[in-house]
Amino acid sequence: MKVYNYKDLSTSKIKELCSRQIEDDKLVEERVADIIKTVKSDGDKALFNFAKAFDKVELEKLYLDAEELKVIASTIPADAKQAIETAYQNIKTFHQSQLKTEDRIETMPGVVCWRESRAIEKVGLYIPGGTAVLPSTFLMLATPAIIAGSREIVVCSPPQSDGKTNCYLAYCAVLLGIEKIYLIGGAQAVAAMAFGTETVPQVYKIFGPGNRYVTTAKTMVQNKVAIDMPAGPSEVLVIADDTANPSFIAADLLAQAEHGVDSQAILVSTSSEIIADTLQELQKQLFDLPRKEIAAKAIENSYAVLVNDLEIAMEFSNEYAPEHLILATSDFENLIPLIINAGSVFLGNFTPESAGDYASGTNHTLPTSGFAKAYSGVSTDAFLKKITFQYLSVNGLENIGDTVETLAAAEGLQAHKNAITIRLKAI
Repeated sequence: MKVYNYKDLSTSKIKELCSRQIEDDKLVEERVADIIKTVKSDGDKALFNFAKAFDKVELEKLYLDAEELKVIASTIPADAKQAIETAYQNIKTFHQSQLKTEDRIETMPGVVCWRESRAIEKVGLYIPGGTAVLPSTFLMLATPAIIAGSREIVVCSPPQSDGKTNCYLAYCAVLLGIEKIYLIGGAQAVAAMAFGTETVPQVYKIFGPGNRYVTTAKTMVQNKVAIDMPAGPSEVLVIADDTANPSFIAADLLAQAEHGVDSQAILVSTSSEIIADTLQELQKQLFDLPRKEIAAKAIENSYAVLVNDLEIAMEFSNEYAPEHLILATSDFENLIPLIINAGSVFLGNFTPESAGDYASGTNHTLPTSGFAKAYSGVSTDAFLKKITFQYLSVNGLENIGDTVETLAAAEGLQAHKNAITIRLKAI
C-alpha cells in the first residue's frame, strides 16, 4: 500500500487517485457488447453456451424450481439459518420504515396535488457468485422488492460446479417466498433480464452489484430497462485520527480487500503513526485470511493519504465519493454535516462496515466508482414509482385558469389554452 502526503499532491494527482479507471476498460466493453448481442439473438441457447464457457458447467435447465430450492435449503447449517433470519428481520424493519404516505397539498384554493407510490411490477435481481457466496445480497435486494410490492421478481445467480446453487441462497429463496433462481451469471444474466429469453422473463428494472462485466452490461442496457445504479468492484475509505484503533482499521480495510483483486481500500489519516501501525496490522491480519491472495492484491493497489486535519480528510473523501465511508474517530458527529458524497457511512470505532454488509438493516447495494456523487444506495424507494395526482374544483379552475392561459399563449400552444378556456366558458 502506497502512502501519500496530501500537501504534496497536485489537483491532477488527487483526481487520478480518485479515479477507478482501469486500462482494459475498452476491452471489457467490447466483450460485454458481444455477450449482449448474442443473448439478444440466440436467447436460451446463448445462456447454455455461456454457462459452459464461463462457469464450466453444462446445465440441463436454466433454473431451480421451488421444490429443488427446498431440498437444497434443508442442508443449511443451523447457525447460518439463524443468522440469515436475524439479518432478514433487521433489513425488513429498516426498509419497511421507508414506506411513506404523502399528504395532499392545496397549492391554491381549489387546486389539490399529491403523490402516490406504485411498485415496479417486474424487477430483476442479480446475486453475484464468483469468488464468494453472497446470501446477504439476496436479502438486501429481495426484501425491499417484496415490501414495495413488486409482482414478479426474477433472481439470477451463477451456477456452482454441480449445476445448482448453494444452500444459503436456496434458504434465502425459501424464506422470502422466491420460487425460482435462474442459474445465470455475468453480463449474460443482465442481458437475459433486459431482453428476455424463452425461459427468462423480461423485467423493467435490474438491481444488484457485480464485477466489471456485470456493471458494464447494466450501463449498456439502460436504453431498454432501468437500473439501480452502476455498482462495480467494492471499495471503502476510512478516515482516522489519533483516537482510532489501527487493528480495527486494518480489519476494515481487509474486509473490503477480500471481495476481489479490483477492490479498493483507502486510508486517510491525520496521524502518520496511525498509518504506520495500520500497515503493520495489515500484514499481521492478512497472513491468517483464507482469501489472503485476493486481499493482498487489492491492498497492493490501494493507498493511504496523510492529511493535516479532518476537514481536509473530508474534502478528499467527497472527491473520492466512496461506496463505504468509515469515520474512525471519536469526533464523528462534527464530521457528519461535512459528508457530501458517500454510499453508506459507519460512525465511530465500534461500527465496522461488515455490520452494514450483513445485518444492521441498511442496504449494502451501493454506488461505487465515484457514482455516490449522483446515486443513492438501494432502498424500498428504488422499487417504487412516484405518480403525481391533481384535482381542480370549479373554484380551482377559476383561480388557476388565467395563469395557464397566459403561459400557454406565451409558448404559442393554443390548444393548451383552449383546454382551459372551453371549461371556463362552461362554468
